[in-house]
Amino acid sequence: VQLQASGGGLVQAGGSLRLSCAASRRTFGNYGMGWFRQAPGKEREFVAAISWGGFITRYTDSVKGRFTISRDNAQNTVYLQMNSLKPEDAAVYYCAADWAPKRPVQTAMHEYHYWGQGTLVTVSS
Repeated sequence: VQLQASGGGLVQAGGSLRLSCAASRRTFGNYGMGWFRQAPGKEREFVAAISWGGFITRYTDSVKGRFTISRDNAQNTVYLQMNSLKPEDAAVYYCAADWAPKRPVQTAMHEYHYWGQGTLVTVSS
């Protein structure tokens, strides 16, 4: 499966961006999806995840209340709405797909087998 992330860019602190991740898999709706990010000099970290059915979501503490993950299974796309962006949110954001279908929502990187190419988010202070 191929994942194509888009929507990154430069935004001022306090602004918003919406990231999109389009999947090529026809059975996209059966797989949990996640967003991760990696800032320069730091390890890649979990940001948000959504279950295959879209009913369960998980967020890292630092983005709760500001970011929203959602999915449109008809469009094979997962989204990350990012509001109230902070300079510390700046990173390359990656979308990822679970390695197996219909599992509980996952937050660990090693549970994701398919990765997109990343989209850069820059937040100016």
